[in-house]
Amino acid sequence: MTPAFPLIRQTAALRDAHYDLLVIGGGIYGAWTACDAAQRGLKVAIVERNDWGSGTSQSSSKLIHGGLRYLEHYEFALVRHALAERRVLSRLAPHLVRPLNFVVPVWKGARVGRLQLLAGLTLYDFLATGKQPVPRFKSFSRRKLLAAHPYLDEVGLRGGLRYGDCQEDDARMTLFVIAAAQAAGAVCANAVAADSLSFDGDCCTGATLRDTETGEVYTVKADCVVNAAGPWAHRLPGMDRMGSSDGKQAAQLAVKLVKGVHLVMPAIAELEDAFLLTAPSDGRVFFVIPWNGRTLVGTTESSVDDATGVGVTEAEAQYLIDAVNALMPGLAWTVEQIIGRFAGVRSLQAEDAESLAAVSREFTVLEPRPGLVWPLGGKYTTARCDAVEIVDRVLQSLGREPIESHSDRDALPGAPHEIRELGDFSGWQAEAVAGLARRGLAADVARSLSLRHGTGIGRVEALLDENHAWAERIHPDAPYLAAEVVLAVRDEMARTVDDVVRRRMPLSLVVHDQPEWRARVAALMAEAGQR
Repeated sequence: MTPAFPLIRQTAALRDAHYDLLVIGGGIYGAWTACDAAQRGLKVAIVERNDWGSGTSQSSSKLIHGGLRYLEHYEFALVRHALAERRVLSRLAPHLVRPLNFVVPVWKGARVGRLQLLAGLTLYDFLATGKQPVPRFKSFSRRKLLAAHPYLDEVGLRGGLRYGDCQEDDARMTLFVIAAAQAAGAVCANAVAADSLSFDGDCCTGATLRDTETGEVYTVKADCVVNAAGPWAHRLPGMDRMGSSDGKQAAQLAVKLVKGVHLVMPAIAELEDAFLLTAPSDGRVFFVIPWNGRTLVGTTESSVDDATGVGVTEAEAQYLIDAVNALMPGLAWTVEQIIGRFAGVRSLQAEDAESLAAVSREFTVLEPRPGLVWPLGGKYTTARCDAVEIVDRVLQSLGREPIESHSDRDALPGAPHEIRELGDFSGWQAEAVAGLARRGLAADVARSLSLRHGTGIGRVEALLDENHAWAERIHPDAPYLAAEVVLAVRDEMARTVDDVVRRRMPLSLVVHDQPEWRARVAALMAEAGQR
């Protein structure tokens, strides 16, 4: 049986190969599809043009949540679906998915009043059936809210409510799902681009792939191809041959590309809860979230024509800063305090709606040509269970008998095996942190290692035994060790500096970008490859 780690870039297995399923795109949807299909016994290959999770999947709000704001648009089924998945993922990956409380302050004249919020949160908790990783909602008086959060605007403040959802590490979860796919037998290779789809008449028969590092070209045959390239999927050469093999008209296959932006700001003193806020200027909802010793602010959405090279504009950054300052004037943030910023693009089903917030996040699986499956829509939280639907469609396309999925039962790599119930992780983590502390590691470093590696901290400890110098921090203001750079190269298929500092760890988001620490990371990567 192939272990989950080290990840092995199996490009040799792509030469003149034939697979049951080829998955194009290594974001969270492609990763879960490859994992689920391999677990069900299919011969699977998955390729990613850049790095695992390097597109939309690294640029989420870092949440596993039901989507409280979707209730306003009556998307009850979507919310119930996401809340059920919140429970599943909390059990499968307790090291990556952690409970987080959200505070919703209520001001006089708010677009959504207190009674409406009470009704919404009552419904939110009702839709979350079964044991959940978070507590039910609670109300707070104006006095208690200001005592805990004195930076809030006092004028017209009526009080507030608190509810629970979960925070996650989006890039690392994508990586760990890829590792689970490898453990199930899938061939996984990043830095491999799909240049075009192949056809025999109307039927998709595979794809032409190219190693972006060596230039080698692979002709891969596959009985079915899943195009999970997200906002780039519809531009893959060969997708222009879309038809109506699944009964849909080609016109209905159009997509809407929606960009979401986030800022990374300084930490808010003693803040443990997140905030769900509504911008006074236009009523758009956004989050203020404690994250990796900093504060994550976002998102604001806009339509774009192309997902390539999107970034956060100065106007978008100023909008978010102004929105925070209007509701939390005690922070008095400025754009000069921005530490990091990122933007991601998601592809949704094109539809007429009164606003981008009202555009449905509902998921659908299309088969524009026989042997070509195209997932569209959805959200990070529901990617696993949506992938079950994708693989069901693949089996149907292959003419195979249904095979039951068990991706909801198999814990991801790094999850402690002794965890059986929601909430048990804290005991394992306390022991792990204590063990790391006995090695002389600082508390913030030990906690970070336990959350991002889970039981994989043993791999980090082995590197510390190999070279004590690797116990040093890469940057004094972040809890990431030199050993983790070495691990990223040796075990986690990192190919570039950005692979390491953006996705194996979020260093480039929590400290200001500087050539000095980038050069040190590059030197460590070179050292890691000199065994």
